[in-house]
Amino acid sequence: MTPKKDIPSVAVHYKSTGSSITSNELGMRAMQEKAYEKRGEQYLLLKSPPASGKSRALMFIALDKLNKQGIQQAIIAVPEKSIGASFANEPLTKFGFYYDWEVEPKWNLCNAP
Repeated sequence: MTPKKDIPSVAVHYKSTGSSITSNELGMRAMQEKAYEKRGEQYLLLKSPPASGKSRALMFIALDKLNKQGIQQAIIAVPEKSIGASFANEPLTKFGFYYDWEVEPKWNLCNAP
């Protein structure tokens, strides 16, 4: 029997105060910042309302793993093509982050014929 492994998680609940749309110096919202603090974990579950920035949080974490943690590739799997569209190229350095999110068209299977 394999031992049980706990998976770190980040859960966020909002109160409509407007604080969730305020960004820090790296261009991260509050939920994204909480998720980024756990970027060293092998597994991470993000639970947050729709349109709260989960895809962008994943970009921040994946870019850190690719550029600082020695990970060679990031595979992003989404249940719908419409969600995959949120992983298009994004100039994150424009908002203060260290790297831009850039995906070569040949790796974007959401646009495959």
